[in-house]
Amino acid sequence: MSPEDPLRNLGVHVSGRGGEVRVWSGSATGIDLCIFDGKDPSEVSKTVPLSRDAHGVWSATTRALAPGTYYALRASGPTGPQHAFDPARNLIDPYARGLARTPDGEWRSYVQDGWFDWGGVQKPRTALDHTVIYEAHVRGLTQLNPDMPDELRGTYAGLAHPSTIAYLKNLGVTTLELLPVHQHVSEARLRAMRLTNYWGYNTLNFFTPHAGYATRASQFGGTGAVLREFKGMVRLLHEAGLEVILDVVYNHTSEENRDGPTTSLRGLDDANYYRHDASGDYVDVTGCGNTVDFSTPAAQRLVLDSLRYWHRDVQVDGFRFDLTATLGRDENVEFDPQHPLLDAIVNDPSLEGAKMIAEPWDVGAGGWQVGNFPSKWSEWNDGYRDRMRNFWLRDIARARTDGIPSEGIGSLARRLAGSNHVFSLERGPLASVNFITAHDGFTAADLVAYDGKHNLNNGEQGRDGSNDNKSYNHGIEGPTQDAAVLTVRRRAIRNLLGTLLLSAGIPMLTAGDEFGRTQRGNNNAYCHDDELTWVTWDREPWQRELFAVVRQLIRLRRENPALRPVRFGRFGERIPSASQMDWYNKQGLSMSLEDWDSPAERTLQYLAASTPEFEEFNRILLVVHGLETTVTVTLPEHEGVAGYTLLWDSSRDDLSGLDAEHVPGEELELGPTSMRLYRAH
Repeated sequence: MSPEDPLRNLGVHVSGRGGEVRVWSGSATGIDLCIFDGKDPSEVSKTVPLSRDAHGVWSATTRALAPGTYYALRASGPTGPQHAFDPARNLIDPYARGLARTPDGEWRSYVQDGWFDWGGVQKPRTALDHTVIYEAHVRGLTQLNPDMPDELRGTYAGLAHPSTIAYLKNLGVTTLELLPVHQHVSEARLRAMRLTNYWGYNTLNFFTPHAGYATRASQFGGTGAVLREFKGMVRLLHEAGLEVILDVVYNHTSEENRDGPTTSLRGLDDANYYRHDASGDYVDVTGCGNTVDFSTPAAQRLVLDSLRYWHRDVQVDGFRFDLTATLGRDENVEFDPQHPLLDAIVNDPSLEGAKMIAEPWDVGAGGWQVGNFPSKWSEWNDGYRDRMRNFWLRDIARARTDGIPSEGIGSLARRLAGSNHVFSLERGPLASVNFITAHDGFTAADLVAYDGKHNLNNGEQGRDGSNDNKSYNHGIEGPTQDAAVLTVRRRAIRNLLGTLLLSAGIPMLTAGDEFGRTQRGNNNAYCHDDELTWVTWDREPWQRELFAVVRQLIRLRRENPALRPVRFGRFGERIPSASQMDWYNKQGLSMSLEDWDSPAERTLQYLAASTPEFEEFNRILLVVHGLETTVTVTLPEHEGVAGYTLLWDSSRDDLSGLDAEHVPGEELELGPTSMRLYRAH
């Protein structure tokens, strides 16, 4: 940033001359800094008027601003449908690094002590093609861990406890993606129902870690204690080689609709921070009551400065952006893939090396933008999710009722190979973040056990949550002791997770799916902070077997670069770090149009050879069979392939008793709805 940058150094910065506060508001006519008594955050001890410059930045310097000082902003301005000024209201500094609650429920900013000794620990910088994301909730992952000291359960420190790290390392994931950890609050509607916003998608402030996830010792440990615990978590995870990605919610804030609480941006400059129509009503493309207006430089800068802070000062490794289409909407509320904010996020030198992942949609007009983000972005691929669920679940359900599935195997194959029909050649397969489940929706175990959602405990009479889950209960709704049903359900989970971990792209695994966690059919459990959503640690034998399968699949992905190409291949060319792909039918012949499209022919053999750039040459054969019948498969004959070694079979928990070595042209029997992975040599 150059010294001439008009929006430089917003927030509070302490130097030898005292503390300088800088706040942007283009509409205010006056802003005061209120300093509160050190022992009573409700009593103003000093008021300092801020001066406005030509760019709408209000500032003042005072020695009263020192680490630990509580402060608030009070803003005056015009009245009207797009303004919410109240000179008596105490507002949070949008750039506050620390927040505290007063006894009467108000929030106070405080000057943060950001000192921390990183001890020379560096970020792991895991390459995208080696990345396996594990999406988890800070509290939910560790709350029930029997090896966790009670005082660390559900905390940042608990995530960094040796037992948590050992679990993640044993599983083999590389990157821990945390549901929102910015300070957030529950909506008034949930509080009235005595529920809570467990997921945390209701942000109060973009710079402060959520204090409720810190240990009690840190919450009452004085200035900087919560932040130090968070940084300590990052340092210990980095020491173990694990990355930390934050799920960030910039598209809206906890100020909700026009009748919601006014805590910060609304009171400072409602007209410029939020989107309005001509009558002054909010334009809401987020479904959460308000939408931050990213056509304004101040809103863009707020996001960029927040990202820089977390990436540089707190050392996190990347970000997953909630409802990212909102961040790319212009002054006409239309999505622009060349939006300056979308461009800056992936090209800002201060954010170099950070993984940037978009949830590429919102709920406004033209909100579904999968595949339309600029280079260097990766995106959640909901088309991948839906096709894999359809192939392994809904198509099987239809075959049972109608005698034949609805589709052939071609659509699955496109997704398996990296979704090159969605993402441009320039962006490649790593633009796709593949997932079968996420925090929002059914767990993997519930996908195979429920046809419909069971959300009555959410307090909305079952109206919330998706009605289109593409799930299949395999004949019985919910829990059962029927051995035959349990067998096909568990095989279906192995097929879903096997497809995920053996596909080109970046896989994201939802915490608990690796052992079959259930939410009892609730597909929108955002408001439950209890055993329904917490990860369990007491597991039945089948759950331990599933964990072993997922761990094996992650290892096989790591060991076989042909499964994780960096670039799309091009016919007739040798592209470095791509995979040369050949497709065969069950007879071992090149796929015909009927083989691709016929619902009666849902078997393929996918031979992928790496084009080495940094790793040794590798070739694999993945066999996929999507019908509930056994099938005879002839292993393909291919130049340079002398044999096939069996690595994994989704129809079994282990390979004991099976012949591992096979030759091209050999006929093998494949069980119903199953997959096999071979190494070709």
